[in-house]
Amino acid sequence: MSEKCFFRIFLITLLFVLISSPSFAGRPVLMMATTTSTDNTGLMDYLAPHFTRAAGVELKWTAVGTGKALEFGRRCDVDLLLVHAPEAEKKYVADGYGVNRRMIMFNDFIIIGPASDPAGIKGKKVIDALTGIQNRKIAFVSRGDNSGTNKKEILLWKESGFAIPNREPWYIQTGQGMLSTINIAAERKAYTMTDRGTYIKYGDNKGGNPALKIMVEGDAILKNQYSVIVINKSNCPEARYDLAMKFSDWMAGKEAQRLVGEFKLLGKPLFIPNAN
Repeated sequence: MSEKCFFRIFLITLLFVLISSPSFAGRPVLMMATTTSTDNTGLMDYLAPHFTRAAGVELKWTAVGTGKALEFGRRCDVDLLLVHAPEAEKKYVADGYGVNRRMIMFNDFIIIGPASDPAGIKGKKVIDALTGIQNRKIAFVSRGDNSGTNKKEILLWKESGFAIPNREPWYIQTGQGMLSTINIAAERKAYTMTDRGTYIKYGDNKGGNPALKIMVEGDAILKNQYSVIVINKSNCPEARYDLAMKFSDWMAGKEAQRLVGEFKLLGKPLFIPNAN
């Protein structure tokens, strides 16, 4: 065999070895289930490239309501959760499905509605506002999807002293994400409850002049906390625990916390970092 032929075979063999190696084939992939609010607002698209550069890990996610995200974790379909239903999260960890729950950021819930405010709730406390909507039977649009937002809404209806008005004609359940629910409420000139980040995104989509205006805000009970939960390997042996912890540590670190605080639309922050 000639020296030239031998060298050619050597190069082909080396190329095959390189292509076959995991590092050449691509970065390791971390699968996450998160809420529609972190996706709809563009936060995940904004953060993901920074995480990949910092950790060498590709982040892929599916955006669903928190209830469904928790179920994805129970079924071992993902490695990590970024969700916003604190009581459900604490039970999830206590039941052994997740570990290392870590608070990352927050915003707040608000009630929005048509500028004409047919229920007369503007500026009221949230419980008084929901009572007024129900007493006057003014249209209210709910996600109705067991998301973190929906869980909070159900809690607030109970706090107002009423049963969940599922069968009332004025109470409309969409079974959809937050932006879609806001758009349906706008079409029906109805009230709805949303996280502030998604409302800012909705306003940005409408050129800064949204049809639905903020009616109720500021109550302590309306705080909307987001947390990262790593899937428990005891329940899901194939879960990528090490990669999930890389993301959790990064999200709680200085770079990601700064990026979250700097993420704005219409000059307004969508989330407030609070990992530390």
